[in-house]
Amino acid sequence: MYKQSNVKLVGILNVTPDSFSDGGQYFDPTMAISQADKLFADGASIVDVGAESTRPNATKLTADQEWQRLQPVLEVLIHKYTGKISVDTYHPETIRRALAIGPVIVNDVTGMNTPDMINIVAELKPMVIISHLPDMDIQLAHQTTPITNVNQVKDDLLAKAQQLIDRGLPINRIILDPGIGFGKTPDVNVQLLKFAELVPSFDVMIGYSRKRFLGENRMELAPNLDAGRIAINSGAKYLRVHDVAGHTQIIK
Repeated sequence: MYKQSNVKLVGILNVTPDSFSDGGQYFDPTMAISQADKLFADGASIVDVGAESTRPNATKLTADQEWQRLQPVLEVLIHKYTGKISVDTYHPETIRRALAIGPVIVNDVTGMNTPDMINIVAELKPMVIISHLPDMDIQLAHQTTPITNVNQVKDDLLAKAQQLIDRGLPINRIILDPGIGFGKTPDVNVQLLKFAELVPSFDVMIGYSRKRFLGENRMELAPNLDAGRIAINSGAKYLRVHDVAGHTQIIK
């Protein structure tokens, strides 16, 4: 039996021209807002909005370039879906601008490795998702020697979470994401589907959707659902996915 109660789907919205799965489809703000509406209608509890692709060799953006893409989308979605929008960024300036519009969840794929991001979170105390990255730079993480031990991921994330707790952020405002696909071996990526078992005191988000370790059929629904079932049965509270409608069958 799967631990299905309270599992929430986080829909992925890439406001990018170059993401590996859907680059360019939602680059236009009107299309992005429409896709967010669809993701919520399909069953998402949260929609995660990002403007910079994390695929290998993707173009890096400055904070101003990122905000130029995000602003017209967030100005609509933050008000329309209050408290249900997360912003996928490592730029502290982007988070401060987004929080000036309204409440957002901070999703920093670099693991909040900059003091300025930690300072903003400590000051404004938003809900945060701390992802694991073995390097401060996304592109360097794709090139670094892969991590071969899940305990390193656990220890790194717990240390970062404790740093935020020591700065006054309540533990119930912290979600841990083991960063599947970023600087880990395929075997470790598979093991990290069960990451929630290693950190029972924290809510966990698992982001496996369409990633290479799932195999050559990774763009199809079936291997993604198999991964989702493992994550759910291990206690994950959030699944970050592209196909929200397809995943509702394993949480209902």
